[in-house]
Amino acid sequence: MIDHHGVPFLEKKQLLLIVNKSNKNDIKKTLGIPSTKSKFNNDIWIYIERKQSQSKLKELGKMKIVKNDVLILEIDKYGILKKKEFFNKDDMKKIKFAKNNTEDKFGKNSFIYEFLSSMRQKMNDPLGQRAKKRKDISQR
Repeated sequence: MIDHHGVPFLEKKQLLLIVNKSNKNDIKKTLGIPSTKSKFNNDIWIYIERKQSQSKLKELGKMKIVKNDVLILEIDKYGILKKKEFFNKDDMKKIKFAKNNTEDKFGKNSFIYEFLSSMRQKMNDPLGQRAKKRKDISQR
């Protein structure tokens, strides 16, 4: 069983797009609407293709990534393709991620943690019915 998500045949279709020649209409005609858009100095359009397949029985049928392609397109204010980057599954293994961790400022004893916990409890049980039931059961 293969689970497919995104633009099929992204690797082949992206070859039809030419930097400084293709425009937004060409891109939409070739690839459809992007998976994600971003706006900085220029528009950034991101297209993905991901295929997963169930692994063998000995691995208990876990989903295995067969294909994981990402295409990043940068489009200028005139709608012309200015930059094109294509990454496949092997390229993504080479990307270095920061190893620094952020500190957890909301420990179990902090005021914010206590406040948010009480708000969650009130949302889950607005009338306090659960607490009454527990008290009645413990008194029996």
